[in-house]
This record gives sequence, structure tokens and C-alpha cells, in this order.
Amino acid sequence: MNEAELVRAAGLAVPTVLLVALLVHRRPSDRELAAAVVATCWSAVVLAPLNVVAADAGWWTFEAVGAVWRGVPVDLWWSWAILWGAVPALALRTAHPVLVVAVLVWLDLLLMPAASPVVVLGERWLVGEAIGVATALVPAVLLARWTLARRFVVVRGWAQAVIAGALLVALPVVATGATPPWPAPVTAAGVQLALAVALVGVAAMRELALVGQGTPLPYDPPRRLVVTGPYAYVRNPMQLSVAALFVVLAAVLGDARLLVGALVTVGYSSGLAAWHEGRQLRERYGEQWERYVGAVPSWRPRLRPVAPPLPAVLWVAGDCGTCRGVARWLLDRRPVGLELRPAADHRDILWRLTYEHAGVRYEGVRAFARALGHLHLGWAVVGWGLDLPLVRHFALLCTDAFGAGPRPSRGLVEAARPRPVLRPPAPPGRPPAGR
Repeated sequence: MNEAELVRAAGLAVPTVLLVALLVHRRPSDRELAAAVVATCWSAVVLAPLNVVAADAGWWTFEAVGAVWRGVPVDLWWSWAILWGAVPALALRTAHPVLVVAVLVWLDLLLMPAASPVVVLGERWLVGEAIGVATALVPAVLLARWTLARRFVVVRGWAQAVIAGALLVALPVVATGATPPWPAPVTAAGVQLALAVALVGVAAMRELALVGQGTPLPYDPPRRLVVTGPYAYVRNPMQLSVAALFVVLAAVLGDARLLVGALVTVGYSSGLAAWHEGRQLRERYGEQWERYVGAVPSWRPRLRPVAPPLPAVLWVAGDCGTCRGVARWLLDRRPVGLELRPAADHRDILWRLTYEHAGVRYEGVRAFARALGHLHLGWAVVGWGLDLPLVRHFALLCTDAFGAGPRPSRGLVEAARPRPVLRPPAPPGRPPAGR
């Protein structure tokens, strides 16, 4: 075994030994496995482009033969991802995050120079190291910590969406090296169609996080059965979105090999996922799950949504002409599982169009976007796009600029009227305060 082979073998052994030691020390729970998986995948997603950029920036390069992708040894890439992912995630069970990050940074500063001749460091390699720590290690540790503590579920959901998009879709596309053979306008239209298809999966992820308080990862599931949003139209919106995305990308890039991704997605969802996850959901939710399965298809979306067990409520201000117009427009389209009520009847003073369902409340543009999901599949897709963070904020600025800004539904004068201040009685022999 030559020196380069020895370095690569050591690069695999160090994180593997640390990981096995942590697993032997204490068997991980499902939530700890979820933290380890998310942290490792996040590190892998960030470290791949970081190593490619490092060669162009002169931070470091690799001198390796075999199992190399774009100049990066695949074994070292995943070993590094485990060292900055699963290892710190499991170490968080007994150690503070700051200590975990400090130890791993110190270890990396030792290992990088010791990895010569496979890793050739440039003069400014510490710059790349700092960027890697800030974009890969620290976020991975935070995601692991938040997963263990069940915190920031929306952020964790978005992180898992980025991971899935990078590893399940972007990586196969990059590996094929396909380029669009069509004219620019055709390619642009195809890209827009791909974004619309991906929107369904993103909306499903957000529904699991916002309504179900969970993520798509089986080890970090929602706390309640989610039957709203995309799940009111089809049982497998994320799998359907990924499969359809591969079909669209195969057409846009003119590469039939990408259809394999669609077949793998459908096969996995219809086989292992349907058997394993379906059994878990049946055991967890019983009759509620059976009713949902009987009403919503697995792959063929409904045109109209299935009604939720309890209807949602859209509170509309009666003295707002724009709000009344929106209410009439919605009623003309016969919403499913949505009641419209006067905002003045609400126990609180509402300032915008307000949507309430399953213990959550949305206001303004977001409330309207949620209401669109009760009409039919076409309007639901529009609503899911309108509810995206940047789109939603831009739409809210537009509605405020055109005169549909916040206004009280009732009782503002009474609510704002100052109450009398109660003062303690003045001591004997002294005048009351304020005179």
C-alpha cells in the first residue's frame, strides 16, 4: 500500500471508528437517527461544491486516482460528511454544541495537513476551512440539535427539501452531464414547468411542518395526520412531485436516462414506503387513516380536495369592500371544507383577512392563499406558489400599496380607550398624587 492509499484508508477509518464508538456507547433513538441523517446529508450537500470551488480558488486540490468525481475523491467526501454530520449529531447527546464544534475544527486542522499527498493545501486553505465550518459544520450541528429538541420545524423542513433536491434530483442531473438541445425559449418554458412541478413537493413539505409539526423524514414524522394542502388532493405529493420532475427534466435536457429516476421513485414509494410507512400510519391513526386512504388516491390527484374532518374558517371584514369582493369570488367557486364568517364575530380584533384551521392562523395574503386550496387543484397550485416566503411578502406589499392594508374588524375605539389608572390611597396627612 503506497502513501496515497494509506491516507485514503485513514480518511475512511477515522470517522468510521468515531461513529461506531458513539453507536456502541449508546444505541440511538429514532430522533437521534433523524438528527444524524439530516446532519450528514447537509454536510455532504455543502462539501461537494465546496471542494470543487476550493480547487478553482486555490485553497486545496486532490491528487487521487480512482473513485474520483470532478477531482474530488468520493470516499473522502463522504468520510468528511460523516465526520461533520453523524459524529457531532450523536455526540450532542452528552456534549455541548460549542465544545463539539471546537473539537471537530481542531481535529480538521490537524487532519488536513496530515492528508498529504492526497490533499494539496494552498497558501489560503484556512479561508476555505472557515467557509466550510460556517456553511457545513455549524449548520449541521444546529440542525441536529434542533431535531433532537423538536425546535424550528419549518427551518428543518426547508433544510430537508434542499437536501432532497440536491441529492435525489440535482446529483443525477449533474452526473449525466446532459445539456438542453432545444432553443432557449423552449428550454425556459421547460424550466418553468419543472419549477411548478417541484412546487407541489415544497408545498407538501411545508404542510407537514406548519400543520403536522414534523418533517418528511420517517424518523422525524408529523405529530398529527396531515390531510390538508397537497395531501387533500393526493396521498403521495412529494413522491409524485419528484417522479414528475424527472420526467420533465428528461424532456428538457433530452436525456432519457433521467426517466430511471422517475421509475426508482415510483418503485420505492409503491413498494417499501407504502408497506413500511403505511403500516406505521395505520397503527398510529387507525380509522382516521383508513377514511383518508378511501377518499384520496395515491398517485392520481383529485380535481377537488377532500373535505377535512373539521372545516376551516375564513374571517372576512364586512366593512371592507375588497374583502367582501374576495369572499364573493370564493363563494362563487364553491369551496370545499371552508366556511366564511364575519370578522366582527371573532373573539379577537382582526386586522386582515384571517384563515383558521387545525389550531393555526394565517392572515392577509397567506389567508387568501390557504383559501385557494379549498377550490380545486389549479387554484391550489396558485395558492401554494403565492404562499412561498418571498412571493408572499411581495404580494403583501402590493396589497398594502393598493389600499388593502390592515384595518380593524371591530371595536378598535373601545379597545384603544385608556383605562383609569388605579392608584393606592394616599397616606394620611398627604394630598393624593397628581394634585
